Amino acid sequence: MAPACANIRWQHGCVERAQRQSLLKQKGCVVWITGLSGSGKSTVACALDHALARMGKLCYVLDGDNVRHGLCKDLGFSSSDREENIRRVGEVAKLFADAGVVALVSCISPYRRDREFVRGLVGKGEFVEVYMNVPLSICEKRDCKGLYKLARAGVIKGFTGIDDPYEVSEMPEVTLEATDEAGELLTPECMADSVVAFLAQHGLLSGPADCLQTR
Repeated sequence: MAPACANIRWQHGCVERAQRQSLLKQKGCVVWITGLSGSGKSTVACALDHALARMGKLCYVLDGDNVRHGLCKDLGFSSSDREENIRRVGEVAKLFADAGVVALVSCISPYRRDREFVRGLVGKGEFVEVYMNVPLSICEKRDCKGLYKLARAGVIKGFTGIDDPYEVSEMPEVTLEATDEAGELLTPECMADSVVAFLAQHGLLSGPADCLQTR
């Protein structure tokens, strides 16, 4: 989206990102949790938030429902509004990452192009897509809001998974299955541990060399 005024210029921060990451002893990144309504995105984001906090890591959850109470309260659920919703959340998540924070985003984000837009916005190696590979049947059983029933009855139109598509991620960094090999449902904590392991393996939970000591 073009700026409203041609005179607007990006103002670079006075403190370099590496310095902020050194202070926090971690690297800013965006963990984007995507999947159907009821797949457990918010629950896993909360479990991940707790797990990282116990490790002394600074993170913040941007929940899809929460942002629609403020940042995106003017948007509906049309294709264009969904696109704008994800663009706004992506821009905010990028700012968190720039500050050295691990941004945990929990949004259905059903369209692949929108998720790829945010990936390009955030930058290579700093966007971790987590796909909740949970069958629709399980999501409907968890329908605590009654949304699937309303969608099936035609009361809600354009509901993801019913009369609007969810475009499955092609190459997510992490795929979280609903069950283990024995068919037992996995706990949110177990799922969060898988994400933590990925972040640690790719060096996102350890900061750069302390540049402040050289000043």
